[in-house]
Amino acid sequence: MIAVIGASGSGKSTLLGILSGQDVPTAGAAEVAGHDLLAMKRRERLEYRRTTVGFVWQQTSRNLLPYLSAAENVMLPMTYTGVKRARRRARAEELLDLLSVGHCRDRMPDTLSGGEQQRVAVAVANANEPRVLFADEPTGELDTATSDEVFAALRRANEELGVTVIVVTHDALVSEQVQRTVRIRNGRTSTEVLRRVATGEDGIDVLTAEEYAVLDASGRLQLPGEFTERLHMRKRVRLALESDHIGVWPDEAARRAKSDAENADNGDNGEKAENAAGGGPNPASAESTESTR
Repeated sequence: MIAVIGASGSGKSTLLGILSGQDVPTAGAAEVAGHDLLAMKRRERLEYRRTTVGFVWQQTSRNLLPYLSAAENVMLPMTYTGVKRARRRARAEELLDLLSVGHCRDRMPDTLSGGEQQRVAVAVANANEPRVLFADEPTGELDTATSDEVFAALRRANEELGVTVIVVTHDALVSEQVQRTVRIRNGRTSTEVLRRVATGEDGIDVLTAEEYAVLDASGRLQLPGEFTERLHMRKRVRLALESDHIGVWPDEAARRAKSDAENADNGDNGEKAENAAGGGPNPASAESTESTR
């Protein structure tokens, strides 16, 4: 289960459109589950969207047909792949029960809550047993509690159905709910965070996270913004090749800027502390200064 996060306009939805087979890139390479997306013909692309990938939109109205019940919506994709009617019905009920919306099977979309609609949409996306499920801001229109229910459904699909789930979002909090987070900045993948549960010496399970910068074919990488801001890194950095790593330091101008900022902060904090301790400037000191003048 992977989250692709980034600010609006960073390229998240464009990437998702390419990987899901809805958009064709003009250059480069894209491969999903062994399929070369740039080499596909029209019919191959259609088959790819029907059987290899599933998709959940942010807008609930785009995921379900309003004139079909929840079960009929789940059954619909299977008609395109030739699944027999009895099997379609059984599969739809299995998926709805798995995602805790079995009670919605005979209800129309406009009678469902937003969270129920999105969980039914997850069932629709899994109808043809895809290898990968893409979700574009699936909780963007939902409150926090309902969002948790939808993410629980996505996790259940990942764990119980064995489908890879890729969630695109601008919400950094989503990253805490997945094993891998890929951040996009300015149209490029910049960093990745991998999470795993490790058992400590005391036998207690602890969630650990490791952050990586993505190195492209030209040797370029994007350093995390919070790192460069804290060290006042601007425009250029100083590099040194060590025996087992590459050292990256701010240049001299950045070090001076960092030092000046720290001195200014210390000065402000010292003045605040002095005023707090003395109730403001010392009257005697003020009088002495005035008489000296």
